[in-house]
Amino acid sequence: MPAMSKEKLRERKVRAQKINAKLKRLFPNAKIALKFKNNWELLVAVELSAQCTDVMVNKVTPKLFKKYRTLDAYVNANPKEFEQDIKSTGFYRNKAKNILAAAKLLKNKFGGKMPKTMREMLTIPGVARKTANVVLGNAHGVVEGIAVDTHVRRFAIRFDLSDYQDPVRIERDLMAIIPKKEWFPFTYRLINYGRAVCPARKHNCSKHPLTKIYSQAAHLWPKAH
Repeated sequence: MPAMSKEKLRERKVRAQKINAKLKRLFPNAKIALKFKNNWELLVAVELSAQCTDVMVNKVTPKLFKKYRTLDAYVNANPKEFEQDIKSTGFYRNKAKNILAAAKLLKNKFGGKMPKTMREMLTIPGVARKTANVVLGNAHGVVEGIAVDTHVRRFAIRFDLSDYQDPVRIERDLMAIIPKKEWFPFTYRLINYGRAVCPARKHNCSKHPLTKIYSQAAHLWPKAH
């Protein structure tokens, strides 16, 4: 698909500005919902949240973080036991494999410290751009992109902010139409909107605040991944 035309870019910038302004008024204090006490716990929680609700992750992590208090505890963890500890978050075998491998890599390659660049974050098992953006922003205040989770993807498509279904390409389009200073909070505002106002299941959203900005959104329901 060709690059976004100048006309479409201008149109989307205007729409994105209106959407973000409305979201800012609706959710002035939007932030990450996952609970954690340090950067490593943040990464663990974000990896657990894949294909799982934040509510469920927040039910699992208090016990998990109490049992595994240090990075070394994860490095030395029994994989089968760890799988059972996170089983209720779904896809637990793959998540356990990635998290325990991430602990070893963080210890051996980064001296136990969370990296501060996208390039380095993407070398960690289980980390793609969405996870990297979430961790970099919340751990270090480093913003290199926009975290496109399921809520952001859904709204980007419905409000014609991107021509793509793929999160990486959606992120590229959003970065082109949203000012960089808004990249980090935009994700959490949209997540709050998706949870509080416009959930993923089909429903009548013609009178929702954002739909009033772009009425066509009431009829567009994105395909699943």
